[in-house]
Amino acid sequence: MAWNVFKFCTALRALGSIMIVVVIGIIGFTYYAVVIANYGPSLLTGGFDSLVALLVLALFHFLLVMLLWSYFSVVVTDPGGVPTGWRPELDIEKSGDGNQNLIGEANPSLSVGDSSNHGVRYCRKCNQYKPPRSHHCSVCGRCILKMDHHCVWVVNCVGAMNYKSFLLFLFYTFLETTLVAISLLPVFLVFFGDGDGDITVSPGSLAATFVAFVLNIAFALSVLGFLIMHIMLVARNTTTIEAYEKHTVNWPYNLGRKTNFEQVFGSDKMYWFVPLYIEEDMKKLPALGGLDNASRSETEPLQSL
Repeated sequence: MAWNVFKFCTALRALGSIMIVVVIGIIGFTYYAVVIANYGPSLLTGGFDSLVALLVLALFHFLLVMLLWSYFSVVVTDPGGVPTGWRPELDIEKSGDGNQNLIGEANPSLSVGDSSNHGVRYCRKCNQYKPPRSHHCSVCGRCILKMDHHCVWVVNCVGAMNYKSFLLFLFYTFLETTLVAISLLPVFLVFFGDGDGDITVSPGSLAATFVAFVLNIAFALSVLGFLIMHIMLVARNTTTIEAYEKHTVNWPYNLGRKTNFEQVFGSDKMYWFVPLYIEEDMKKLPALGGLDNASRSETEPLQSL
């Protein structure tokens, strides 16, 4: 019997917003190790070291701003809930007297489909219909449009409306932690030297640098794995839950890598790397909102790039 990890998500309620404090604490500790303990003082030494410090600090702060922007965009953005009173657009069945009846309108439990079909789907916990690709989150207590997962680090669901911000958060976190690991590597090597190196920092700063290096390289490697996984999910236009449920064989929402990418990041290249959408994309690409998901028939070939 497969182990369903999603049934344990209710335990995440206990963590609450404390994870935001943990994230800010990790960032603050890293900031101390990079800026205050090491590269900040190097700006005053002059020469080549000052130039290197300036470049490192400029890139560090740029990536930090983008990381925090993406992070808090995921935290505060509603991932997308099912509108109150939403009903599926079903096939119209004409009766003999010409009246039109919606199939299944009278009986919500007529067909409880999954995210891979177009049948009527009804959430018994929310007591309402739910669109295709939506799932009920036990932590948030509601159905989320195109739900990917509930992320403990952002204390929010990752769904249609904040998935792009989440991916950018992973992207900038990987770049930032990699930069920190590379920039602190010379100081880290002092631990294994004979103490005669050119880097002179206090024992406390050296210890903080050591911890920050280990912490950031661990995050860089782990986030890289998540980033690769989500790139593969975006390329197939599927979510973590949908991939877990193994409903992605001949996936009807897979419209080709280019279209799949635009359904997450939008069509305007200028906005691909910021957690924003232009108004034109929101009108032109209804899939960004998670309520209308374009699909193809099982026999229709995929679009080329």
